[in-house]
Amino acid sequence: MQFGVFTVGDVTQDPTTGRTLSEAERIKAMVAIALKAEEVGLDVFAQGEHHNPPFVPSSPTTMLGFIAAQTSKLILSTSTTLITTNDPVKIAEDYAILQHLADGRVDLMMGRGNTGPVYPWFGQDIRNGIALAVENYALLRRLWREDVVDWEGKFRTPLQGFTSTPRPLDDVPPFVWHGSIRSPEIAEQAAYYGDGFFHNNIFWPISHTKQMIDLYRRRFEHYGHGSADQAIVGLGGQVFMRKNSQDAVNEFRPYFDNAPVYGHGPSLEDFTRETPLTVGSPQQVIERTLSFREHFGDYQRQLFLMDHAGLPLKTVLEQLDILGSEVVPVLRKEFDSLRPAHVPEAPTHASLKAAAERARALETVSPEVVGLEGTAR
Repeated sequence: MQFGVFTVGDVTQDPTTGRTLSEAERIKAMVAIALKAEEVGLDVFAQGEHHNPPFVPSSPTTMLGFIAAQTSKLILSTSTTLITTNDPVKIAEDYAILQHLADGRVDLMMGRGNTGPVYPWFGQDIRNGIALAVENYALLRRLWREDVVDWEGKFRTPLQGFTSTPRPLDDVPPFVWHGSIRSPEIAEQAAYYGDGFFHNNIFWPISHTKQMIDLYRRRFEHYGHGSADQAIVGLGGQVFMRKNSQDAVNEFRPYFDNAPVYGHGPSLEDFTRETPLTVGSPQQVIERTLSFREHFGDYQRQLFLMDHAGLPLKTVLEQLDILGSEVVPVLRKEFDSLRPAHVPEAPTHASLKAAAERARALETVSPEVVGLEGTAR
């Protein structure tokens, strides 16, 4: 199972000091968080894509490429790649280059984002959001899997004899997660292709998240990719920890109360009761996270949001130290011990490459040999 952190890259005033980071400081803080994630033994760093204030990560490949040069093990991912407003050709080429630079340590999470005005900024209509996600991703898959593509659709100019360059590393495209918190069409899309499904799991009650994941699992099995419990699921989460749980609550409360995304709404106590947000001791975070398996089944990736709402970098790095030393080792051991042997681990470039090589080897075996092997089994 993979554990990591994701960031939305918000530039938010610290309510306890009144200070707001500059954009340069926030960008460099995100890099520091990624480097810390690798240092403390996490598996994944993921960043969002936004094109409006108060967010800074408008160019994920630039940021992730810079981080790739300074890391050796960390999987570099997106917590949103806007499949609706980005050109699929540009996605194919940009992330293939990143994949080469990072020696395969790259995957993507496709999403539609949460900012309506981004559509007209890039020449699209929000009313076509689902249709754009479906058509653009279908083209992206072909660009990564076919050397020469002839294509015509509704939302971009046709392609004739087009080759996306560079080709994916080892002819293995980056693994794709489809992220959605509310759209069953996206869960269906993930299941159709046998891709991963990621539910952010930070604002919604368990009943809603379970409904979305159950739909994805059923449809994954329907399309013949394996049994429902073999579907590739990722979850988000929010935590804030201190050794003493009340200290965590007292320290985090002003950030929660003033956060742009949920401040001035439900109380911290109500929000932590109704959503997966966990504010308390490391043990409380362990217990809450382990409980996700009871509701959603065995899953492959758990990402935590830890650097939002104006929290200072020093505090975020302290949180990562706690996560890496006290929480993730326990979670990793417990989840691994509970996962049945037939449930796959999280895909990596190495595992996808090995699977592709096995498939190519089978293609070279004559039908007679394949038949004999089947008889022997």
